Amino acid sequence: MESTDETRRLLVQERTGNAREALLLSGLKPGDRVLDAGCGPGGISEVIAELVGPTGHVTGVDLSEERLAEARQINRRRSNMRFQHADVRRTGLPDASVDFTWCQFVIQYLPDRQPALQELMRVTRPGGRVVISEFDAFGLQNWPFPEDLREWCHRFVDAVLRVTGFDINVGRKIFTEMRQMGLGNVRVHLLPYYIIAGTANPEMILDWQTRFSTLEPVVAPVLGGLEAYRAMCQKYLELLADPDALKYSPLLVTEGTRP
Repeated sequence: MESTDETRRLLVQERTGNAREALLLSGLKPGDRVLDAGCGPGGISEVIAELVGPTGHVTGVDLSEERLAEARQINRRRSNMRFQHADVRRTGLPDASVDFTWCQFVIQYLPDRQPALQELMRVTRPGGRVVISEFDAFGLQNWPFPEDLREWCHRFVDAVLRVTGFDINVGRKIFTEMRQMGLGNVRVHLLPYYIIAGTANPEMILDWQTRFSTLEPVVAPVLGGLEAYRAMCQKYLELLADPDALKYSPLLVTEGTRP
C-alpha cells in the first residue's frame, strides 16, 4: 500500500508496535546474525541491532530503494548492519547464513507465500529460528460495530484480497504453513497490535485515512463506486473516533526452528 506518506506510516508502525517484545519472546539473543526480511525504513532493524549488540549483525533486505536509503540513513551510526536490495523470495544470501530470520508485515502482501517461507527457511541455519509476525482480522474487532459497517468491512476485506492479493487474515495461516514446511517446535505468541479503548489518537486515524485513500482506486469500483466507498470509509473513521467504542487487533508472532 505505497503512498506519499508511507515512510512516516511505516516508522510509526514499527516504533510504536510490539517488535521488541516479539523478538525477545522468539529467542533473539546477543551475538545473533539476523535477517530482517522486508526491513522497510529500518525502524525494527534498529531495535534488532540494539538487541544483538556489537557481536551480532543485522542484514536488512527490501524491494524499495527508497526505503533502503531511509534505513541506511536512520542506522548510519551502527557498524553491525547492512542493507541490500532484494526480494524476500530471492534474498541472494548464502544457505544457512543467519541464526535468526525476522519478517513482519510482508507475507500478508504475497498471494503465494510458499516461495518466501522456503527462502527464509533456506537462509536460516539448522537450529536457527524463522519468525513471522502478522496481524489477524485487522480492523474487524470493534464494539459496538454497526451491522451495515461490519458487513461492508467484510466485503472490503474480500475485495482487497481479490484485487490486490493483500490478506488481512494471514496471521492465523502461518502456523499450519510452517508445520507443513517441516519447521520444528512451531509456536505462536499472541500480542496486541493495537487496543483503542475510546477515541483513537490522530496518528491512528491518519493511518486509516492513508490506507483508505491508497486503496480507493482499485477497491472502490468493486464496492459500489467512489461515493459509496467514501461514505463507508468515513463511517469507519467515525467509529475510530467514537469515545464509547472499543477497537483492537491481535498480532500473531509465529516462530519455528529449522531442522
